[in-house]
Amino acid sequence: MTEGPLEFRRFRRLRRTEGLRRLVRETRLSVEDFIYPLFVVHGRGVRREVASMPGVYQLSVDQLGYEAEELLSLGIGAVLLFGIPARKDELASEAYDPDGIVQRAVRELKRVAPELVVITDVCNCEYTSHGHCGVVQDGQILNDPTLELLARTAVSHAEAGADMVAPSDMMDGRVLAIRHALDRAGFVELPILSYAAKYASAFYGPFREAAESAPAFGDRRSHQMDPGNRREALREIATDIEEGADAIIVKPALAYLDVILAARERFDVPIAAYNVSAEYAMVKAAARNGWIDEQRIVLEILTGIRRAGAHMIITYHAKEAARWLQSGRLTAAAEEVVTR
Repeated sequence: MTEGPLEFRRFRRLRRTEGLRRLVRETRLSVEDFIYPLFVVHGRGVRREVASMPGVYQLSVDQLGYEAEELLSLGIGAVLLFGIPARKDELASEAYDPDGIVQRAVRELKRVAPELVVITDVCNCEYTSHGHCGVVQDGQILNDPTLELLARTAVSHAEAGADMVAPSDMMDGRVLAIRHALDRAGFVELPILSYAAKYASAFYGPFREAAESAPAFGDRRSHQMDPGNRREALREIATDIEEGADAIIVKPALAYLDVILAARERFDVPIAAYNVSAEYAMVKAAARNGWIDEQRIVLEILTGIRRAGAHMIITYHAKEAARWLQSGRLTAAAEEVVTR
């Protein structure tokens, strides 16, 4: 029997083999965690790669069946839809047109893959001629007049067959307005996944190319959150939950892991984190230059987001990560990061 106090703790005992590491792993990454964003355009036979986001495409509605088949074969069970309209105007008319691009896409996806969870982004920026998220008057983004347009859009998505709506505009009161409109239209069971903590971030650049949604003037800092504020994010989340949000999104993910963690500790609702376009593009650029091990980096990033407290991850890496997780071809280094 050893006498005296222990000199140090031997943490490495449980790291000695992959079997032991797997047994005591605290955070596990699964294909079921992923939501894959889709950008849908008018036309036929369109599969146009986004220059700043290698591997991400603008797709026409007739291509969605192939996309859904691939996603389901990989075990990815949910998509987040963004639409690029044929025509833009000051009041985002196609956003709530029953025959708009997202409405068409929803109907097609529910026809070809009814088991796929279809979530629709509810915002105006892709649909307005000025590229802003709300009604603009004298250079100002008006909050309250925008709420009616957002509510109409959400109802039109529900009527098309969406499984969930995700308002991303950051107007005050939008969750309450959408909840009331959905309930009046008979969609009391349709959940709202709110972008409750969406920051005015420089990490959205490539997305604006993909969604063709760059603002024609100014920026979005009057409604999206200031990157320095965390306590405000918790107030935003609490308010959205009070107004009827069933789950919430923190966006972006990597620079805001502390916000995800704080939200997880305070709120007992499902939390999604959006691993946004520039986070994806930076990894792709570094990998193409041979500077990083892409597989290991991606799996470590996604595991870190889960570890911070996200239940779901909206990510452009979803397909590749799913293949790596499912194929069993993980490198020894990647196995140190995650086990399916």
